[in-house]
Amino acid sequence: MDVIVKVFGSEPPCAKCKMAYDVTRKVQEQIGEGVVVEKYSALSEEGDKYGIMMTPTVVVADEIAVVGKVPSENKLEQIIRSKMRDD
Repeated sequence: MDVIVKVFGSEPPCAKCKMAYDVTRKVQEQIGEGVVVEKYSALSEEGDKYGIMMTPTVVVADEIAVVGKVPSENKLEQIIRSKMRDD
């Protein structure tokens, strides 16, 4: 089963939001199959579902993983791989 990673940012996207999305896509490419990346506005219905208050926010497998900063590649990869093992 795929791990879904949702990146929430401002509209128009701020520099940190763009970087968070780029880091997430890079980690997705490093891991390969099994990771799906989705991009949302923090003001979207999906953002309301998670109560997004700061951007960027990264949600991994329906759990908020990073709030208000750009995740490091290593940390994000660890979180995603952990969720892949949980499946």
